[in-house]
Amino acid sequence: MTEQELKILVTGLPGSGKTTLVASLLESLPDKNLVTGFITREIRERGTRLGFELMSPEGRRAVLSHVEFRTPYRLGKYRVDLRSFENFLESVRFFAPEIRLVVIDEIGKMECLSEKFREIVFRLVSGPGNLLATIALRGTPFMEGIKLSPGIQIYELTPANRNRLRFELLEKINRLLEQGQSGR
Repeated sequence: MTEQELKILVTGLPGSGKTTLVASLLESLPDKNLVTGFITREIRERGTRLGFELMSPEGRRAVLSHVEFRTPYRLGKYRVDLRSFENFLESVRFFAPEIRLVVIDEIGKMECLSEKFREIVFRLVSGPGNLLATIALRGTPFMEGIKLSPGIQIYELTPANRNRLRFELLEKINRLLEQGQSGR
């Protein structure tokens, strides 16, 4: 990993605002053509969470899980559609040379049911490039191993540091993207 690379994991308790933070950072970036990955959003109906949807910065969407799916992959009340998830992953330009930042929300238990996803995360963490990802405070052995990877910077999001952390991460990411622009 070079000195200029960023490998950032944002962790925190469920509901601490990890997705909101990462979505806000994405919105603030001046050149979204340099960014790829996905944000995970809740699917809600009449106040009840029914599942999770993935959305790329380019606007592609896929449903990751839903209470009404009929698949063998289950996490709690949700059934995970691994085929749809892996098709979505194939459409994301994780390793394209023009990409300066990969965003993954999140490295979670549902997503880690996919071997393809685990391979992508491993490559992103151990190889060249920049990563901004959310990850559960406590997770599977794979997730805990990712947190221990060399060069990883882990930030725990709390109500007390939410605004400061947003500013700090936005500054790091903008500096990184500016370096990439001047180096072309």
